[in-house]
Amino acid sequence: MPADKVETSEDAVLGGRLTLRQPLRGHRVGHDAILLAAATSAQSGEQAVDLGAGVGAAGLALARRVEGVAVTLVDIDPALTALAAGNAQRNGLSDRVRAVCLDVEAPAAAFAAAGLAPESTACVLMNPPFNVAQQPSPDPARRTAHAATDDTLRRWLHTAARLLRADGVVTLIWRAGGLADVLAALGKDFGAITVLPVHPKPGAAAIRVLVRATKGNRAPLKLMPGFLLADADGKPTAAAEAVLRGGEALCLTGT
Repeated sequence: MPADKVETSEDAVLGGRLTLRQPLRGHRVGHDAILLAAATSAQSGEQAVDLGAGVGAAGLALARRVEGVAVTLVDIDPALTALAAGNAQRNGLSDRVRAVCLDVEAPAAAFAAAGLAPESTACVLMNPPFNVAQQPSPDPARRTAHAATDDTLRRWLHTAARLLRADGVVTLIWRAGGLADVLAALGKDFGAITVLPVHPKPGAAAIRVLVRATKGNRAPLKLMPGFLLADADGKPTAAAEAVLRGGEALCLTGT
């Protein structure tokens, strides 16, 4: 569906640091995108690629936090890509952030034609679809954003490895119960893996994992202390507020 035919809302995230236009139906921006951006390390002058960017929340949050980083937002949906481009302009970031409509699993030639040559990128961030649904959503946009096959993660990481330079870093967010799948998919091309579990409250099992890995590095895995979204009373923790509203970084270097 064309972007001008999609019913949208305009919403503030990051404590008002970003304003995003997004569809009223289908996948909506939540904590995952902001946590992913916070966990992505990038430097001024580097190029980052946000795979499966949707309306651009994670990539734009990264660009807002790291002055001078250039970000390419990649998504297969033309309507979402158009919204992402509009969001870059809306937030005064279009000089450093661009959106391209491209299948994450497209061949290298298609990426190169879009200005994303192999081994040209310092960091890749991704929030891949991670639910292998038994009954897929009837909403096409929601189905694309959430539904995956058993091989989705491996294929997305293959694209990330191809885009990244020799010392490049991939950062992703995934459901906590699928951590073994993440580690297996990273094993061929990546090492120096750091895992940060994300817990909804004290004593609760993790619901997400943030994972950082370096291309071609074989340093051992590091498991970090868990990150709490809320305290025992259900109120956001100071750390969660600092990241989700204050725009602070989450360190996944394991140091």
